[in-house]
Amino acid sequence: MAAAAETSLEAIPFTTLGERSRPADHFTQGLFFDGQRWWESSGLYRRSWLAEYTDPGANPLRRKWLAANRFAEGLTVLDGKVYLLTYKAGELQIYRAGDLTPLGVRHYAGEGWGLTSDGEQLIMSNGSDELTYRDPDTFAIKRRLKVHGGGEDWSNINELEYARGLIWANIWQDTRIIAIDPASGAVKGVIDLRELVPDSRHPDVVANGIAWDEARNGLWVTGKFWPKLYLIRPQGLGFENDGEPSD
Repeated sequence: MAAAAETSLEAIPFTTLGERSRPADHFTQGLFFDGQRWWESSGLYRRSWLAEYTDPGANPLRRKWLAANRFAEGLTVLDGKVYLLTYKAGELQIYRAGDLTPLGVRHYAGEGWGLTSDGEQLIMSNGSDELTYRDPDTFAIKRRLKVHGGGEDWSNINELEYARGLIWANIWQDTRIIAIDPASGAVKGVIDLRELVPDSRHPDVVANGIAWDEARNGLWVTGKFWPKLYLIRPQGLGFENDGEPSD
């Protein structure tokens, strides 16, 4: 117990730089922002979709509904393609980012939870404490990364985002986001979004969804059935600068 206490991580303070209202019926699974456009996936069977926005508070430019037996999970965008996981179908769906034209399907074993990219490979979570690096063309596993540190078991890793050289991850049914060293798997920091969580007793109103805003030097965060997205800037972990975003 003493060793765990010595290595425990205290939550890193953050500044809330802005917020955006949006419909509160999104079961947010994946979130990505390229500086101009947003892509989001919303889960649940018979209700899953993939959408593209210029304004997350407005109607989507495009929306693709998934088959009734497909449960949308995490997504990322790489080299002009949207990669979308499914929960238990073992199916990675690939779309053209420009117009959401389907480009193909890849298959994998186990569950799909979160997905991001370091610019070269895809990085996937499956609800455990292990991430897998995968080939964007074949989705074959190239590397496994066990997440550890802070005196905790980091199971239930969910939505992922790659920013400032770290992998940022939601933990299912936890208000915290962790920052993971992609080389070692060590947890370098923790951010607690407790103050941003909507006042609700619904069990699914949990933090989920992280998107890097490179121009504004922050992370957009939200959750399932949350009515807002928040732009936050952690104090440290690569987000130090003297600039402020403009709305």
